[in-house]
Amino acid sequence: MNILFVCTGNTCRSPMAEGYLKSKGIEGVTVSSRGLAADGSPVSLNSKTAMDEAGIDIGSHISKQITADDINKADKIICLSPSHKALLLSAGVPENKLYILGDGISDPFGGSIEVYRRCRDEIFAAIDILIKDGFFGDISVIPIEQRHIKEIARLEEICFSEPWSEEGILEAYRLGTKFFAAEADKKLIGYIGIKAVIDEGYITNIAVFPEFRRRGVAKALLNKVFEFAKEKGLSFVSLEVRPSNTEAVSLYEKTGFKEEGRRKNFYRLPLEDALIMTKRFSYEDISD
Repeated sequence: MNILFVCTGNTCRSPMAEGYLKSKGIEGVTVSSRGLAADGSPVSLNSKTAMDEAGIDIGSHISKQITADDINKADKIICLSPSHKALLLSAGVPENKLYILGDGISDPFGGSIEVYRRCRDEIFAAIDILIKDGFFGDISVIPIEQRHIKEIARLEEICFSEPWSEEGILEAYRLGTKFFAAEADKKLIGYIGIKAVIDEGYITNIAVFPEFRRRGVAKALLNKVFEFAKEKGLSFVSLEVRPSNTEAVSLYEKTGFKEEGRRKNFYRLPLEDALIMTKRFSYEDISD
């Protein structure tokens, strides 16, 4: 897996992030960093000092401007702020490649060594969370196959009070629902279904095995559906979710869904309304 950290000048935040993740020596993960406005400058002195204090040498780092080749080679591009992600999106970088480190890391440029130490510690903590959550694991999302059906039915029983059966899944598939499976080491860890009706998309279910939650699996599944929606020219994708499922609601909001209504007493066991959440695609989105 190729990980690319991106900030503005590639002299402060992204080199520290690159150096820290490299120091973890995660098997199968290569790490680099680039800037959106890099000019070949060496790493900032305060960044070097802060990292030296942590026992990590980044003194030889020279800032590099991001290129199309860098983007194509990267499996995941981790931006150090939301503005970096927005700029890359506007340049046509696929959304499913882009992530933000934590909630965004403030630029320490021009600050004291204490500012850089705080920035370093914030970067370290955010990367530690990603490691703990399995973000750097190898997850693939593929169309479901016959071998997935039994495990999908088992996942349904674990996650939902009114689960779909194997027969129900197969019937939905025959009637045109598109299903995708998330796998790690060829093992099913989650799945998603979407029903396309003319230019509209309706997500039927999304589920992840409990031991694989908070590892980016649900986001990977949603990104696959967004790719499918754009390929089919869908104007939106929509889903229902329990208001009490705050973690899912938060994920949907972060991936571009907005609440557009409620279905009264939609869920049973226990009885609860459903939020209708929709992600709409502009003409420019669909033509990317």
